[in-house]
Amino acid sequence: MKVPIVGGSGLIGRHLASSLIGDGADVLVVTRDVDRARRRGAVGQLAVWSTGDPRALASALSAADAVVNLAGVPIGPWPWWLPGRRRAIVRSRIESTRAIVEALRLLPDDRRPHTLVSVSGTDGYEGMDSVPATESTPFSDGFLARLCRAWEGEARRASELGVRVAIVRIGFVIGRGVPALGIYALPFRLGMGGPLGSGQQWMTWVHIDDVVGVLRLALSDDSATGPMNAVSPEPARQYEVAAAIGAALGRRSWLRVPAPLIRMTMGEAAILPLGSRRVVPARALELGYRHRWTDLGRAMYEALG
Repeated sequence: MKVPIVGGSGLIGRHLASSLIGDGADVLVVTRDVDRARRRGAVGQLAVWSTGDPRALASALSAADAVVNLAGVPIGPWPWWLPGRRRAIVRSRIESTRAIVEALRLLPDDRRPHTLVSVSGTDGYEGMDSVPATESTPFSDGFLARLCRAWEGEARRASELGVRVAIVRIGFVIGRGVPALGIYALPFRLGMGGPLGSGQQWMTWVHIDDVVGVLRLALSDDSATGPMNAVSPEPARQYEVAAAIGAALGRRSWLRVPAPLIRMTMGEAAILPLGSRRVVPARALELGYRHRWTDLGRAMYEALG
């Protein structure tokens, strides 16, 4: 099985590539900067690409069984009002996905991969938490929800070429070396950790092992089309996440950070820690996926303990 991973030098890409290679797959990490990918510890073969050269990208994707799209700069933790920040968040997702679909279009039918697995986020469910949100729950409004909708729309265009498209919506990732988790944990390491805002907001989490598991399910199961939530079956309140971080580090969770202070510091990006997302993995469970990590405390201890 040949699988190019576009944007595969990041944390999720490295874990996915290692898992696939362990099962004998031929993995090609398609990256904008080969030297940086090597420094990050990317595994598999490496190929360079750019959104402005779809023919070179088509050559990298040619004769593959499936393509995984992980391209996109991190949404956090920096405020979106920094110069060019919001533009980079949008362009790195929309233009990259558009370039992948165009590269697939350039390939003849017998050289075109039959599957595109493209990631997205759970931010479209923000505030839709009176009941647990599933893949059929309509998206809310707001910058991130609109971004996810447009991002997924670009990926779905590949279905016009006869390509099966699966969209994996990833929640807050827990795992050793996850940058966002490291930022959350830093105040606890300094003895000043606690809930953010009211702490009552829902925080849909997922262990990195289960992100890889759902991505692999999307790659291998021909009935996996459309959105799939890569989240734990047990979403938690933010104060529970804070308590789990403290327990994993042997620290108290006691110093609540007021919501106005977070909004003043982060601006519109405060929706990341303060927004409420209560999401369940209905589609993955329907397809028979069994999560490795469903206990928040155990998952957090594995990541930080």
